[in-house]
Amino acid sequence: MILTEEKVRVIIGAGTPARLYENKRVLVLTPDGTRTCPLPMLVRVLRETIGAKAARLDFMVALGTHPIMADEEILDLYGISPQCRQEMFGRSSFSCHRWDLPETFCRIGELSEEEVETISGGLLRERVPIDINRRILDYDLIIILGPVFPHEVVGFSGGAKYLFPGISGGAFLHFFHWLGALITCRKIIGRKETPVRRVIHRALEQINLPIHCLAMVVDPEARLRGLFAGDVRDAWSAAADLSAKIHIVEKKRLFRIVLGRAPEMYDEIWTAGKVVYKLEQVVAPGGTLIVFAPHIREISTTWGEQIEKIGYHVRDYFLAHPEVFCTVPRGVLAHSTHVCGTGCYENGVETPDVKVVLATAIPEEICRRIGLGYLDPASVRIDDYRDREEESVLFVDHAGETLYRLASGG
Repeated sequence: MILTEEKVRVIIGAGTPARLYENKRVLVLTPDGTRTCPLPMLVRVLRETIGAKAARLDFMVALGTHPIMADEEILDLYGISPQCRQEMFGRSSFSCHRWDLPETFCRIGELSEEEVETISGGLLRERVPIDINRRILDYDLIIILGPVFPHEVVGFSGGAKYLFPGISGGAFLHFFHWLGALITCRKIIGRKETPVRRVIHRALEQINLPIHCLAMVVDPEARLRGLFAGDVRDAWSAAADLSAKIHIVEKKRLFRIVLGRAPEMYDEIWTAGKVVYKLEQVVAPGGTLIVFAPHIREISTTWGEQIEKIGYHVRDYFLAHPEVFCTVPRGVLAHSTHVCGTGCYENGVETPDVKVVLATAIPEEICRRIGLGYLDPASVRIDDYRDREEESVLFVDHAGETLYRLASGG
């Protein structure tokens, strides 16, 4: 079933009691442009359904550490024209999470060494401070508005992830991304109950504010298939169940070559790495995974310099050289090993399970230096990869949101 705008109004109205927002200051947290969802429609419906009764209805893009957005970019993301901004949203403010400014944050608690050891199954033992954007303290209600997909670090995205790491501080962000990397993407992605999700929900308990969730599920054609309103854990859980039915494709065999075409919304490898995360499991050992994205020209506007210095490596390579990488943010290390994929490092030899190749505008010299393969995107004919599954070649369009994995018994 595809949800119409009228159905969306009914769901929001039925699942969002007026007592939550009447005469209250409300802050809505949303994704940026790297997530597929009908965000402009949902923003408009929220304005029309609760905006008139709320004392304030403000919006913030939960960036994590994605590039900072200008005011015009935020309004464009929400589909709000200058005229609409003046006529319909005159009492609302629009912002993005300024993770780059130290004054953004306040400390609301911490995870103890004992908690971390228990939750991580002994993988880590450390004290982790929990910092969050202090602006949430100016509001009476937080609404999380975003889609749910299989996710490489948490299992399934959405829900409280819009708080952590959406608007949280760096120490917590880097900690749980590294925890996910230690467990590996293969063992986390597409699973609801994971140690990293438990970490996030533990941090959620430190926020002394009502938090409401509007969790979306969209299909590969960007149509809204589900919207769940309610308590942040319950709404996310229901959306994750539906996402598992829509966003997971099981194949009966592995492929020696897999080409995933990244959509335009991924404009750097930091986000286009999702192509690897979602397709890695259907590549045969020693096979090739091609990220086709001619529009991508850089690794990361935020972390590119550090990634170029350390390169892309399997997890065990980093674990074997802790003294070399101790000053590198662990979220960067996590990205590196997630893109490289699983593999081993034995007797000084690094062997990834899959060869990751970039067919992007990033020069060959850089690709080789960071440990990834290179393919001239101009030489790629997509039709050469279509409809060749019997020849052990798989093509996936709009890759990065649907998880492909081997069917049990395959």
